[in-house]
Amino acid sequence: MRRLLVANRGEIASRIFRTARTSGIETVAVYADGDANASFVRGADHAIALRGQTSLDTYLSIEKILHACSMTNADAVHPGYGFLSENAVFARAIQEKGFIWVGPPADAIEKMGDKLTAKSMMHDAGIPTLHAVPVASGTDALAAADDLGYPVLVKATAGGGGRGMRVVENGDQLQADLESAQREAQSAFGNDTVFLERWITATRHVEVQILGDTHGNLVHFFERECSIQRRHQKIIEEAPSPAITPELRVALGEAAVAVAKSLNYSSAGTVEFLLSGEEFWFLEVNTRLQVEHPVTEAVTGFDLVHEQLRIAEGEPLGYTQQDLSISGHAIEARLYAEDPTKDFLPTSGTIKKWKPSSNARFDSGVETGSTVNIEFDPMIAKVISHGRDRNEAIRKLTLALEQTHIQGIKNNRDFLVQTLKTPKFVAGDTTTDFIERVAPLRERPFEMEELHGVLIAVALFSQRRTNDHDEPDQPKLKSQLPAQHHAFEFNGEDYDVKCDLITDHEYRVVISGTQFDVRVVLIEENFIDIEVDSCRVRCNLHRDEDTWYVHMSSGDLEIRTRPLFSLQDTTHRTGNLSAPMPGKVLTLEVEDNSQVKSGELLLVLEAMKMEHRIVAPYDGVVSAVHVAIGDIVEKDVLLVEMAVSEQN
Repeated sequence: MRRLLVANRGEIASRIFRTARTSGIETVAVYADGDANASFVRGADHAIALRGQTSLDTYLSIEKILHACSMTNADAVHPGYGFLSENAVFARAIQEKGFIWVGPPADAIEKMGDKLTAKSMMHDAGIPTLHAVPVASGTDALAAADDLGYPVLVKATAGGGGRGMRVVENGDQLQADLESAQREAQSAFGNDTVFLERWITATRHVEVQILGDTHGNLVHFFERECSIQRRHQKIIEEAPSPAITPELRVALGEAAVAVAKSLNYSSAGTVEFLLSGEEFWFLEVNTRLQVEHPVTEAVTGFDLVHEQLRIAEGEPLGYTQQDLSISGHAIEARLYAEDPTKDFLPTSGTIKKWKPSSNARFDSGVETGSTVNIEFDPMIAKVISHGRDRNEAIRKLTLALEQTHIQGIKNNRDFLVQTLKTPKFVAGDTTTDFIERVAPLRERPFEMEELHGVLIAVALFSQRRTNDHDEPDQPKLKSQLPAQHHAFEFNGEDYDVKCDLITDHEYRVVISGTQFDVRVVLIEENFIDIEVDSCRVRCNLHRDEDTWYVHMSSGDLEIRTRPLFSLQDTTHRTGNLSAPMPGKVLTLEVEDNSQVKSGELLLVLEAMKMEHRIVAPYDGVVSAVHVAIGDIVEKDVLLVEMAVSEQN
């Protein structure tokens, strides 16, 4: 293998390049138009444009990927995860053109690509499975759901990542959820086939990493637990599972290897199970490298991408199951561009500041100035910690997340920190309903004293002045007026800050009637260090238009400036509903003058291959509909106008 093309983007492309480079292999990046300036493209030895905006036109185009291989003289292809990684047609095409395929056999991909076929094979092999019923029509679904008993899970037969999945509580919502899952599956995977299976609550999602060579040798690298999920997509994974006994670990490992042997499997893969107590059921086989593979690498000491490259070149494993062991504990958190306070709605935009902590492993494809595009997955980075035991791994991951400087785009960092700090997570009480059952805080709570310190820091920093004659270690303020006023807004609340100069470095500051004695210790470029009533406050600050981005040891926040004097706001809150993100209007359930009830579906917006329901905020009447099915809308575009009905 001389030159490896990675048919993917973002953090996984960067991660594969890193290992290839240490193995003396040249790397090739492919990219969509929107990724032309992405860090993963610059990180490759060679790069070629795929010419297109969408996934379908670029990373999902077999023809364009094959052309890119020929144009760059690549001799091998790694698919990463997602996109074409579990496409048997792609795997065969790569090999038929004479390129080395860094992945499992196309036959194994094909057999496991259809979840119904996979379940049937595993059932016949004696591996426990949940009963699944294919769905051809709404009538079939109702009958099947009644037989299974509610709640049931609607699940796409192709793909993964939480797309094309819906938990249905009763027959009234079945048809709508079925159609929604089918649309989402068609959009994400090009296949709208779904099935129903019994939904078991309060289970654990456990998976076993497998690895095989082309000489018949197969091993497993123990288990990972991936129970902390939102929208049926993992956000925190760990190895080993806190619920697995040594005996159960052996049973799961043997079951996973049996699955792999039945497929004549080679390369890396994952066998997923549901676990309840000591009982487990086969879910599916992911015939690729998993997003969460770093936690397995951390506890076993193996570079799984390096192993994939060795296997693709025909090398034997060179070790047996007895040679493998677990050392310590590892946890991974997925940092996403999304808003946990709005049901984890994906967000997009530009990252104004990105400075990851040095106290954890970061697999990332972003940097300061990177754009998160609605066309692709909104993951910013994976953060991985390793400790001597689980408690140490939790502490190290929590600290690394808090230390990471990320600003300019709404993200789930604070939610991840709050989840890691919950007593139930620390105790290992992790099941797939964890977020609903435990309800971790969705944003970092602020003590008023902490917020006051930040407001004072921003106010004093905004008064600074620097010139060629300033000493770098001395605080310099741009005005020596005895008092200055500042007006800020944070989380919808207004704050007025008055700063009275007492001496060169000392101030008396008043916020909403509360007085503080403040001493400025140091002001540097983008940094301020002050004492507020003898308590130290240190902040990194960056301003973009009317927003101050503030980073502290415990995380980030945004402070907005507002005019000191403004016209009185005479507007009234309305029921106008705007797009929460850029997207495409998939369905429209209302028209002008429609009477609606609170919570009633108005329309469905698609963004990042996921469907998002826009519902009525109250009982009322639709005054006007401003969009049509198929419209592409930007964030904050007016979708629907509503008015309170007369009877209210």
